[in-house]
Amino acid sequence: MQGVLSGFFVIGVVVGVGYLMAHLGVFTEQTQNMLGTLSFYVAMPVLFVTMMAKEDISAVLSADLAASLVSIAAMILVWVAAARFVWKLPMAETVTGAFASAYVNAGNLGLPIATYVLDSPTRVVPVMLTQLLFLQPVGLALLDLSTGTEVRFTVRAFVGRFLRNPLTIATLVGVLLSVRGIRIPALLEAPLSMIGAMAVPGVLMAFGISLRLGPRPDRGAGPVLALQTTLKLVAMPLVAWAFGHFVMRLDRPDLLAVTVMAGLPTAQNVFVIATTYGRGVVMVRDAIFVSTVLSVLSIFGIAALLS
Repeated sequence: MQGVLSGFFVIGVVVGVGYLMAHLGVFTEQTQNMLGTLSFYVAMPVLFVTMMAKEDISAVLSADLAASLVSIAAMILVWVAAARFVWKLPMAETVTGAFASAYVNAGNLGLPIATYVLDSPTRVVPVMLTQLLFLQPVGLALLDLSTGTEVRFTVRAFVGRFLRNPLTIATLVGVLLSVRGIRIPALLEAPLSMIGAMAVPGVLMAFGISLRLGPRPDRGAGPVLALQTTLKLVAMPLVAWAFGHFVMRLDRPDLLAVTVMAGLPTAQNVFVIATTYGRGVVMVRDAIFVSTVLSVLSIFGIAALLS
């Protein structure tokens, strides 16, 4: 438990620095974008490759990937049932709402938590693969069809999205190095480790800036926001825990990892998807803000109960 507290303290301090600098006007939205771009395209891919090359990644993927698939699928089923039969939302809003209810912030927040609370950044790999290879392409295909956009879903478009995502490429490269037992040469590992070390503080400070400068939720959001937040922060980690405990029979560290990863808040890139298609933008924005703020309590509670 002391290690968990120390991990959250480290994360809180760095997030606080970003928040404070934004409050004082030193950091702006441009700073947030710069830190996010640097982390997404350079630091995080390098970190993923260097860390996973040292790990027995097959052991992580076997249990965590199954729990990730089950928990995400369960939340989508519950959300779709409520969206279609209770609120009768159109297909496009149903899809963006499903992203808000089940697409976790594995990069910006999951990576630091995995690093400092779970002691292994590779814990974000299974949920990231589930989202990038399954949830996102299926959701985008449905959005293409339901909104009548000119760019329809095709295999070529999917491969293009796949190849343009540096985190996906870095993840697969790291998995390949781990499976083949290839080690990075010491002369190359030193500069790569230095670059990768920028990832965690960069995304945490960007996160702190977004908390200070990001939009506040719509007070009239009501039951839809309540359901999305409950699914994301309560039901999803509960399903992951139950599956890991009763079906996979995971030991305590692995059970903590799959539960914490499932309890991460809604990812910010869901907002990008919603704005691109012009559907459910306010709904998604509110879900991101509320789940992000409340996730501090939920993840801390999960760690306290299971660590």
